[in-house]
Amino acid sequence: MAELTDRLDFIIGKKAAKSLDEVFGIRRVDDLLRHYPRKYNKGSSVLGEDDQPPEEGEHITFVDTIAKADLRFTNKQPRREYLVITLGDRRPKVTATFFNAKFLKHSLVEGTRLMLSGEVGFFKGVMQLTHPAFLVLDSPKGKSGAGSKSLKAMAEGSTGADGELDMSVFERDFFPIYPASAKLQSWDIYRCVLQVLAVLDPVVDPLPEDALRERNLISEDRALRAVHLAESAAEREVALDRLRFDEAVGLQWELVSRRYGELSETGPAAPRQAGGLRSALESQLPFELTAGQSEVLTTISDELESTRPMNRMLQGEVGSGKTVVALLAMLQMVDAGYQCAMLAPTEVLADQHARSMREVLGPLATAGELGAPDVATRLTLLTGSMSAAQKREVRAEIASGEAGIVIGTHALIQDAVEFRRLGMVVVDEQHRFGVEQRDQLRAKATGGITPHLLVLTATPIPRTVALTVYGDLETSTLRELPRGRQPISTNVIFAKQKPTWLQRAWARVVEEVRAGRQAYVVAPRIDDDDKPKVNIASKDGAPPRTAQAVVDLHAKLQAGPLAGLRVGLMHGRLSAEEKDAVMAGFRAGEIDVLVSTTVIEVGVDVPNATVMVIIDADWFGISQLHQLRGRIGRGSHPSLCLLVTDLPEGSKAGTRLQAVASTLDGFELADLDLMERSEGDVLGRNQSGRAIALKLLSLNQHREIIEDARQFCEQSYRRDPSDRGLELLASHFTDTEQIEYLDKS
Repeated sequence: MAELTDRLDFIIGKKAAKSLDEVFGIRRVDDLLRHYPRKYNKGSSVLGEDDQPPEEGEHITFVDTIAKADLRFTNKQPRREYLVITLGDRRPKVTATFFNAKFLKHSLVEGTRLMLSGEVGFFKGVMQLTHPAFLVLDSPKGKSGAGSKSLKAMAEGSTGADGELDMSVFERDFFPIYPASAKLQSWDIYRCVLQVLAVLDPVVDPLPEDALRERNLISEDRALRAVHLAESAAEREVALDRLRFDEAVGLQWELVSRRYGELSETGPAAPRQAGGLRSALESQLPFELTAGQSEVLTTISDELESTRPMNRMLQGEVGSGKTVVALLAMLQMVDAGYQCAMLAPTEVLADQHARSMREVLGPLATAGELGAPDVATRLTLLTGSMSAAQKREVRAEIASGEAGIVIGTHALIQDAVEFRRLGMVVVDEQHRFGVEQRDQLRAKATGGITPHLLVLTATPIPRTVALTVYGDLETSTLRELPRGRQPISTNVIFAKQKPTWLQRAWARVVEEVRAGRQAYVVAPRIDDDDKPKVNIASKDGAPPRTAQAVVDLHAKLQAGPLAGLRVGLMHGRLSAEEKDAVMAGFRAGEIDVLVSTTVIEVGVDVPNATVMVIIDADWFGISQLHQLRGRIGRGSHPSLCLLVTDLPEGSKAGTRLQAVASTLDGFELADLDLMERSEGDVLGRNQSGRAIALKLLSLNQHREIIEDARQFCEQSYRRDPSDRGLELLASHFTDTEQIEYLDKS
């Protein structure tokens, strides 16, 4: 008999277990049973009524009857036989080709019912499988069981006294179809599932009975069996309801455990001090904090005074004033004798933060200089492009504690960087970093403390994403913009349909420059060496096309519609010195129009810039467009953002761009962005810093389930923080938990 925590090699054999581990990372019984079918085939079709035809290269399984069998010969000498069979009345037509057909031609004849699986290809609208695996289920010749070795193995456990294969295992109305690969196909997985379920002990439920009754959920044992074996759609649906809640609970338990685990650690208490740096800055700010900023700052200040480490995310619209809140919080820590580190994703952004904070602080950032106030600190910058001598000097300031605030890129994480008394870590644009990176920086603290953590994001985050990707953080939100921010008008230009509108756009740029203002022009890629080259929006039905390269666009604009203006070029392939020179020229007003890639997406603050033209805007996601648009409207003049696309107005991309143009509410756009993107895009490591694979949950459809699971886990953790059943559910979201269970089994 078997339990969920048992290793698979003791049940299904080492060879099969090794394949499951190598392809899917499946090691335990629980892992295998939670490798859920992606669909169920009914009767002779693996495709559901609402399914689209499979994509080229996808592995797919059919159960059907051969309508036609043609024996053919190759044209080349020596001529060889090959067999082409056509399955029953299907649209699109499905054929399978078998080479070396000397023996197969006798068993794969017209009227044979068989299981057939392989990699899909298409030729002139015909779906083709080349030399797929097969198993004869029923033959006009009266003999079943011929076929590929792996499929035959499924029936070999029920061999009759006469030695014939018992095909009853295939006599079902529904077959589960699993996520599979060329090395490990659906029937291989199904065979392993059957072996495991045959010896599985009744599963002890990880959830209490009252929780199941309250939510009208079936037992864990019944759900894990039904999702693989039930032929009733209703039974499978109630199983999925239960397993979906399991998944939500598993993820939330891992996040709750992480959050409460860090709260149990010792944080650096930093009580507010009268007459310190923070008070000095508050008294000299040239503006009043908004009500939202004051409220968030009070919350953060209270947490910084605690001996428990703060773990908080501050999200807000572009220009909502997150940076000044973070700066005041850091000064509270410096007043208490601690250092603060601010991690930025790019050198441009790190430099921008250092420059803007020095401007705000003024003499308060000049510690060690003649005439500096007694309470002053030193603010220093560390980036990878600095010279070796510059890095040594900055690292010395950090190690000695002279630098109270350290701003930098990934260079801060390097082993050579040592802090004297690190008390707080601020991570800007959290989605650009991994959890591991922020933890590496926090680990530089000494004295057994865990620094407070504040992460900032100008990308508004939908509630379900905040509860999953960032579920180990408490969340604060700034929604109102500081007084004085100017409105931004946004329009979409469909350049192919209305080419005169694009001409008018360039004329508008010239007008703004003549009036003393500046402009951005943004393009998707640098040059012909910069991939991708084929438009991602071609799935809208538009022909593939190459996106505009910023280098080419810069040359065209200089020689064409913007001739006579001072046009600068900015992209990620420039050296740090070149980037600094360009940005300095733009800030100083020496450059009228900055033609750039998305390197200016975050952190660049030039109040005199009032126009942005985004070329091939359909290449960008909704949130990215909103981020880019936030570079204008930062001064005293109304601003204009123009989204240019070659796609037609009625296309999917055109509709998306019009949605961006219709609102400046980043939270509304964030929800729309979530609906537009796949779960993998949202949850993948590049977006969140943590790879989270949700099998049954949808961030769009299951918000109530996710919120319910979070509340359940909060209550359960307070009752028993080492609940073994919930730890097992959570182990799918943390490799260390899987390893622990393997070691215990």
